[in-house]
Formats: sequence, C-alpha cells, structure tokens
Amino acid sequence: MAKELNENTTLKLSVKTLGGIAALIFTLVSMWFVLQADIAEAKELPVPPSPEVTRMEFNMKDANIRLSIENTEAMVKKMEERMIRLEDKIDALR
Repeated sequence: MAKELNENTTLKLSVKTLGGIAALIFTLVSMWFVLQADIAEAKELPVPPSPEVTRMEFNMKDANIRLSIENTEAMVKKMEERMIRLEDKIDALR
C-alpha cells in the first residue's frame, strides 16, 4: 500500500544530501549564465564572409573531378577484362 503525502508527512534529509542538492543547483545556474553570456557574445561577433569560388578554382575542381571519373572508368574496364580472363580460365579447368 502506497503512503499518502500530505502536510503532516516528514522528509528526512542529511546535511550531506542538502549540500549535494545545493551544489547541483549552483552548477546548473552557473552553466545557464555562462551559456547566456556565450550566446550574447556570439550575437555581437561579425558574420564571416562567404567564400566565393573563383572561375579558375571552379574550372580546376571540375577538371580534377572529370579526370577522377575517367581514371575510375579505365580501372573498371581493366578489372572487367581481368574478370573475363579469369572466367575463361575457370571454364577451361572445368
């Protein structure tokens, strides 16, 4: 059977427990104020400029990506040729 809580209910807490609760509350409140100060500071900082990509940089990156794709295609073709040769060898062994 559950105990009923009312104005006559007593709660026993030790000094150690009360100190722990006070330390926890103090820590949470101080963290809140530090967070609010950090938010206020971040609001005052200047907005960093967005990096603009130059046409030359874009062309270089595009060429690099295209070269990577071509290299990958060449590697896939080589692997396909190897696989066909291996399949022929396996068929010959059967």
